[in-house]
Amino acid sequence: MKVRRSEIISTHALLIIAALLAVYPLASIIVSSLQGGFQNYVTAWTRGSFGSALISSAFVAIVVVAITAIVSSLAGFALATMKVPGGKLITVLLLMGLVLPYEVTVLPLYQMLAGWGLVDTYWALILPQIGLSVPLGIFWMRTFFASVPAELYEAARIDGASRLQTLRLVLLPIAGPAIATLATILFLFTWNEFLLALILVPENQAVQTAPLALSFFSGTARSSDPTVTAAAAVLVALPIVLAYVVLQRRLITGLVAGAVK
Repeated sequence: MKVRRSEIISTHALLIIAALLAVYPLASIIVSSLQGGFQNYVTAWTRGSFGSALISSAFVAIVVVAITAIVSSLAGFALATMKVPGGKLITVLLLMGLVLPYEVTVLPLYQMLAGWGLVDTYWALILPQIGLSVPLGIFWMRTFFASVPAELYEAARIDGASRLQTLRLVLLPIAGPAIATLATILFLFTWNEFLLALILVPENQAVQTAPLALSFFSGTARSSDPTVTAAAAVLVALPIVLAYVVLQRRLITGLVAGAVK
């Protein structure tokens, strides 16, 4: 069916307007941060201790993503291909983990981790975020493994491959896009997490993350210079923006493939 020229023009106009609305907040922050030169970035970096904060954020995000990807791949494979005792109950519990607002778990988490002596440590950031990420990861990988043609499983069985060998040698090589997309999403979520860091690592500056370091600039008692605050916001957002620019093609491809399946 032939599309009228007016429809093409109106569609492109709407897309351009939407893109401008999406880019405007980031562009305005960057422009504000550059007022007075790059000294704003130097000041923000020093006041916010962003050197250690960015390292902490990267460390926590990488560990959470790695452990979640491993656990999710194994559990998703089991739920998709095996008759797991209590599999339906496990699925329901995972679904509850997806829909339950994690804010209601912060106080019990603090009390539990305080009892274990883990408050103000990396474990206080890593363990809860793994727990919050695993339900999504398992559902994601379960969907992928369930979409693999049954003939592939049958061929691996005929060749004498065990279940673990089937997973390691046959399925994981073709699961790259699904795992990469999941890892990207989890990295973004973990990097941007603020509430858990605020509650669970309130005193130890050595393990505080970049979003928590950004909170140093909130309030008139801490920093009244909006240009320095804008520079701090750019420092926090820059790694995420760069990661998205590098991985956007793989991320979009994985999301589209998951939607089609």
